[in-house]
Amino acid sequence: MPPSPSKPKSKARIEAYRGGHRGEALAAWYLRLKLYRIIARRYKTPVGEIDLIATRFGTLAFVEVKARSKAETEAMTLEGINQSRISRAAQYWLARHPRRSETQFRFDVIFLARGRWPRHISNAFDAS
Repeated sequence: MPPSPSKPKSKARIEAYRGGHRGEALAAWYLRLKLYRIIARRYKTPVGEIDLIATRFGTLAFVEVKARSKAETEAMTLEGINQSRISRAAQYWLARHPRRSETQFRFDVIFLARGRWPRHISNAFDAS
């Protein structure tokens, strides 16, 4: 069966997509250096996507990765994260992995900015 037709993608959109992949790969390596084990990357659900799912010392972390050109915009970006979408996607993942449903979990954010070390905010927001 041939792939479904789609409209051509602009160069800017393609570059943003590639930049997202690079940012998530960098964030995954950063977490590995901090002794996290990456369980999933770009986990897609009907209710949203989770950039990274990682575990360390028995705690499960659902990680949102945000790449920005300037580190000064991190505070605004943290406020603009769609927390309900990430929370619903995490609940979907937990429902699909019942062995992990009793595990303690949290929502983290990793900020990436050009010329800076990644900034990892553990327990960045509450799921309730």
